[in-house]
Amino acid sequence: MNSQMNSQSSHRRPKVIVIGAGIGGLTAAALLAKRGYRVCVFEQAMVPGGCASTFRRREFTFDVGATQVAGLEPGGIHHQIFSELGLELPAAEHCDPACAVFLPGETTPISVWRDPKQWQSERQQQFPGSEPFWQKLGALFNYSWRFQTRQPVLPPRNLWATWQLANSLRPGTLLPVPYTFSPVGQMLKGYGLYGNRRLKTFLDLQLKLYSQVGADDTALLYAATALGVSQAPQGLFHLQGSMQVLSNALVNSIKQLGGEVLLGHSVEQIQLENNRPRFIRIRHQKTGETWLESADHVVANVTVQNLTTLLGKQTPKGYKQRVDKLIPSSGAFVVYLGVDQAAIPEDCPPHLQFLYDYDGPIGENNSLFVSVSRPGDGRAPEGKATIVASSFTDVQAWQKCNDYGALKADYEAGAIAKLNQFFNLTPETIIHVESGTPRTFERYTARHQGMVGGIGQRLSTFGPIGFATRTPIPKLWLVGDCVHPGEGTAGVSYAALTAVRQIEEMERA
Repeated sequence: MNSQMNSQSSHRRPKVIVIGAGIGGLTAAALLAKRGYRVCVFEQAMVPGGCASTFRRREFTFDVGATQVAGLEPGGIHHQIFSELGLELPAAEHCDPACAVFLPGETTPISVWRDPKQWQSERQQQFPGSEPFWQKLGALFNYSWRFQTRQPVLPPRNLWATWQLANSLRPGTLLPVPYTFSPVGQMLKGYGLYGNRRLKTFLDLQLKLYSQVGADDTALLYAATALGVSQAPQGLFHLQGSMQVLSNALVNSIKQLGGEVLLGHSVEQIQLENNRPRFIRIRHQKTGETWLESADHVVANVTVQNLTTLLGKQTPKGYKQRVDKLIPSSGAFVVYLGVDQAAIPEDCPPHLQFLYDYDGPIGENNSLFVSVSRPGDGRAPEGKATIVASSFTDVQAWQKCNDYGALKADYEAGAIAKLNQFFNLTPETIIHVESGTPRTFERYTARHQGMVGGIGQRLSTFGPIGFATRTPIPKLWLVGDCVHPGEGTAGVSYAALTAVRQIEEMERA
């Protein structure tokens, strides 16, 4: 009798379909399963993790895209979520420096240290006269961080979310409010530093990495967080094994809690009924079989462009118009190298950023962000290492090119030549090489045109006026790097938690 009652109770639990097994989707699924929902995740790739997944070649394990993790410190978002799920945090080391930035013609890097005093000393030496700017940025970060830790729902889309936002506003969190609609470049001008080429270029490089746009366009409050999170008591982390350990832990948790994660299954359409998601059309990648899955809620871990494609003509007109007007997002060209340890300079930082020409664009092989494995970190056997180097690139150029193979080979050769200015890359030290383009990312992650890193943290897409996890269609939720607070495993995990809280609020109402 008890068994029958439990079965009936289980059947009445709302069913949530999650589209996409990126970190945001997996986090939402695990939290919902923990809180008693029936959960099924559909992922078109054969490996979970999305842009934070990995692949193996010969004896090497390569991180596909993301190589750093924030939020593992006590109280950090990953720490909170793993604690709720009863999971041990993955083994990790602090990235210190978080990044070593080489400006054109310079052989001594700007090292972004974790220790606040060491970083202060570094920037005072590198950018004399800029300390008032950095102090203001630090104050904005501290106030914004206190605000964010109160878990406001941004942007608010109903009375409950507005109440949550209001509860997050305290005297200690109000200082940043006047700067909500200011870009970084405006504050640089206010401190008379806009003409400081080294400082402006450093900020452009770092912000392009974390927000997809430079100092002129990045929202100041987002920049304060992106640039401040590298220092203690927060920090960036390098995972032991690979980035895959995050998604693997979440997948195991989902399954242990009774949920399902189905790889190799693509979602082709969200079908609405009475303006609610009712059915999801699924295609099995290998067999080609298609069928409909019913759902009470749908959590889409996709880009906003992918979401409108899944909805098709059902997309609310205003939402579709806003998506169509977005400034095109960047893609990434990535070179994956398996090398002999002799290719790596002594005391090489794990993360480096190079700009090769002040007059060239940030991207298109004029700049590279490079991640280097550490001895014993599980990415390469003893005596060997991995190098993952990425540059921003125009996705349209790859969609429209006449000779894809030639363009890819040209980019690869150019990237290796530039890397060879720092590393010792020779036929003897290079063991494996391959590269990925926006087409590669589109194929394996299904992201719109292979875009990476979200839609950019401009004022028009940031925070209170950005895209919300609560879409205009009730019970259809959006998580990932297109919604607040933005890209990175910590950002998409926060978005997942925000969606879960709203689902619970809706079910209680």
